[in-house]
Amino acid sequence: MTQTTRIEAGRGIATLINVFTVRPERQAELVALLSRATEETMRDRPGFLSANLHASTDGERVVNYAQWESEAHFRAMLADPAAREHMAQAAALAESFDPRICTVEAVHHASGAAS
Repeated sequence: MTQTTRIEAGRGIATLINVFTVRPERQAELVALLSRATEETMRDRPGFLSANLHASTDGERVVNYAQWESEAHFRAMLADPAAREHMAQAAALAESFDPRICTVEAVHHASGAAS
C-alpha cells in the first residue's frame, strides 16, 4: 500500500519540518539529493510514512515536510549509518538547516472545499 501525506490534527504522528537555506545555484542539487535519499534509504526505515520536498521560488530555501509514525521512529532513523551519510551530504550542500519535530494542531480548508 502506498502511503500519502495526510495532514490531520490529533493523528498522533511525528512531523519533521526541516528548512534548509541554500545558495540558489545549489537548490536543485539539494532537492535531488534529498529525493534520492528518500527513495534509497528513508522510505525503507521503520515508521516512515511520507516526505514532501518544497523549493522556494527565490531559490534560497528547501523545505522537507516528512511524516513518521512516532518521534521514536524518527530518532531511530537518525542513528542509521546510511541515513546519516545522506544527511551529512545534505548539510554540506546547505548553508544552514533547521529540523523540528512538530505536531499538527489545526487544519483549515477553504469554504466548500472537499476534505
